Amino acid sequence: MTSTVFETVTPDSLVYLDRLAATDLGRSYKGRMLDELDVRPGQTVVDLGCGPGTDLSALAEAVTATGAVIGVDHDQTAVDAARERTAEQDTVAVTLGDIHDLRLADCTADRARTDRVLQHVADPVLALREIHRVLRSGGRIVMGEPDWDTLTIDHPESDLSHAYTRYVTDKVIRNAYIGRQLPRLATEVGFAVPTVIPVTPVFRDVQAADKILGLERTTQRAVAAGYFTEEAARRWLDHLANGPFLAAVTFYIVAAES
Repeated sequence: MTSTVFETVTPDSLVYLDRLAATDLGRSYKGRMLDELDVRPGQTVVDLGCGPGTDLSALAEAVTATGAVIGVDHDQTAVDAARERTAEQDTVAVTLGDIHDLRLADCTADRARTDRVLQHVADPVLALREIHRVLRSGGRIVMGEPDWDTLTIDHPESDLSHAYTRYVTDKVIRNAYIGRQLPRLATEVGFAVPTVIPVTPVFRDVQAADKILGLERTTQRAVAAGYFTEEAARRWLDHLANGPFLAAVTFYIVAAES
């Protein structure tokens, strides 16, 4: 089943985050999220699930020396990396924390952001309630999340495409439908939701898509879970590797106000 086209070793999670941020896709949607966040000098911004600090410098630049940026992540390795990267930025503080139970006082922040975080958390509604609690009245959060049910990969055997997407939504991503759900969930916890922006990147290069989707690794797991036979998986990957390639998935940028 192995092909030299696909990555066979799962990249380190922090390396993966940096790699995605450096792509044209990453720069584009992150720039759009920053625009929607509308950060002003002097404000306090919380980056929830900040990872290795990929976006902290841009936020620090936006708040200027008169503001503050707080990065929060549940992973100590990510926190250590983010602290190292921002060591010379006095306006940035990075803390270990749980998005479901933030160690922040009520009405602490003017702005908050989450980037591909809520798809993985245990309880997105509880996380949204916590974010609502720490935002000041009139504060804003911008969230970016994919809707994995929209994942489309072209293949002559459409049932194989459906099986792959079904495996991703059933087994790979904890909250696979969070992109479409965010406006409703945010409204239910007390936010107003003035802006929903769908972004649908289209991949024509299989190796570029593989660096984000892990096509062969995910297919192997789908075989083990019974979503593909070995023979079906071979046909699936052979076409992806050698035929014309097209994949797309819709990513939602949702701005909500407290």
